[in-house]
Amino acid sequence: MLDDAAWLALTAVLTVLGVLWTVRAARRGGTPAALRGVAITLIPPAALLTGTLRLGTRVVDATVDWATGIVFNPLMWVGISLAGLSALLFVVSSRMTARRAPAGGGAVTAKQATQELGPSRGRGAPAIDDDLADIEALLKKRGIT
Repeated sequence: MLDDAAWLALTAVLTVLGVLWTVRAARRGGTPAALRGVAITLIPPAALLTGTLRLGTRVVDATVDWATGIVFNPLMWVGISLAGLSALLFVVSSRMTARRAPAGGGAVTAKQATQELGPSRGRGAPAIDDDLADIEALLKKRGIT
């Protein structure tokens, strides 16, 4: 790979280009554009000093190796096809599940409504209090016993 002098030269070139771009942006866009330009110009030296410049080139190298492997390796295409099939099956299964959901989006069936009233008291038993009596009257009115 590159030695320390090459990394320093690359950083210096990127910083000088950033300064030139900042001056141009400051003339056209004023202070906000100049501040953005300075912020962008400071990225290469910061990346060099933190080691992320070398990390970035390693990531690019690994990505290029992976991409060339895709082009020339038939097994990679099989793997990509399987991943696509998996994604398609997830989409289809989620749509099938959505179709099975109740149309009312939370409609309560008669059985659920009577279960929510509490323990069964049997037919004709008096209501426990006035609220339950009102609910019981509504259920009888709808034909739910």
